[in-house]
Amino acid sequence: MTGIDASDQRRHPDVGPERVTVLGSTGSIGDNTLDVIARHPARFQVFALSGKTRLDKLFEQCVRFRPGYAVTDDAASAAALSRRFRDLGVPTNVLHGSQGLSFVASHEHADVVVTGIVGAAGLLPTLAAVEGRRRVLVANKEPLVMMGAVIMERAARSGATIIPLDSEHNAIFQCLPDGSTDCTGGGVKRLLLTASGGPFRTLDASRLADVTPAEAVAHPNWSMGPKISVDSATLMNKGLELIEACVLFGMNSDDVGVVIHPQSTIHSMVEYVDGSVIAQMGAPDMRIPIAHGLGWPDRIDSGAASLDFGTMIHLDFEPPDEVRFPCLRLARDAARIGGIAPIVLNAANEVAVDAFLEGRLAFDQIPTIIESTLQRVDMPHESTLEGVLRVDNAAREAARELVTGRLAR
Repeated sequence: MTGIDASDQRRHPDVGPERVTVLGSTGSIGDNTLDVIARHPARFQVFALSGKTRLDKLFEQCVRFRPGYAVTDDAASAAALSRRFRDLGVPTNVLHGSQGLSFVASHEHADVVVTGIVGAAGLLPTLAAVEGRRRVLVANKEPLVMMGAVIMERAARSGATIIPLDSEHNAIFQCLPDGSTDCTGGGVKRLLLTASGGPFRTLDASRLADVTPAEAVAHPNWSMGPKISVDSATLMNKGLELIEACVLFGMNSDDVGVVIHPQSTIHSMVEYVDGSVIAQMGAPDMRIPIAHGLGWPDRIDSGAASLDFGTMIHLDFEPPDEVRFPCLRLARDAARIGGIAPIVLNAANEVAVDAFLEGRLAFDQIPTIIESTLQRVDMPHESTLEGVLRVDNAAREAARELVTGRLAR
């Protein structure tokens, strides 16, 4: 997204409110997005919602917002939801599967698409939204990690707008000149992603093998889903963000730094060649970047609390410990290597995190599975969707075998 003409990306107010598709509406990103939308009923209208397993919540959201479409994971859940809508007289059409997601993501009546589906499942609808020339608010890291260069190239070709919703990338976007994500000019020296350090930042390293899923998802500052919370605890979340930042902002991996900032008040920084560092600050509330993306280029109310500078005693910073938390090192290496490495990294991480959450893998074995998978999968790099999915499937299979092997010991 470079040099965007905002007038081409905004529905004229005389036509009516902007119509928003929220993919992954039953997760934390979806909750926060719908909260911001509800604060601006004259400006936004919900066009479509999607959910995978929390169907009661999806039903309640549809009853409240009356979207034209809802998308579930499979035909059985879609049929069940349709019956409930008919009984209540809710005029929402129910679709299912990846085809349903891609349909609502690329629909000509969807002005804005918020991609909040966790994991590789968000890849296809993200591509559909980009090729449909929508304004795409990207909250899931995995599509840009897996096919970042292709997605950005297709966005440039179709005229789609990509705005990051991750608090760190949105912060960087806010610190750059308006309407640009191109860091190759403009005097940018490096990007600095901040990280809270997660719940185990000060935990004795000898105890990492014994932490439970419940402990790992208890993030000290943010309210997030289980997968993202575990990624934050391993610092893989920051590693994926590093890869994503390289894609979004055209930076080399060596020019994207990570700094631990436990208070989560500064969300990221941009350092310029003259020595200036511009930082974006705010409460640790995802409604802030979501409101920025929805309202862009305007500023709209997010509902988040203001920072109270009178009570902020200090802001702490420290370097990340990549020996203690090797996932960040693995991600940086994958970004530097390129090719299939980011795809394999992401797939192996998803498999390992699932195994940990299910109690089948120790917390400290997550990076071991990822590193072993990176060493095991050796395939030619392909930029086509089919090729990327082949690599993704091969990496998942290798990671599953490694997890099973560890269980068998």
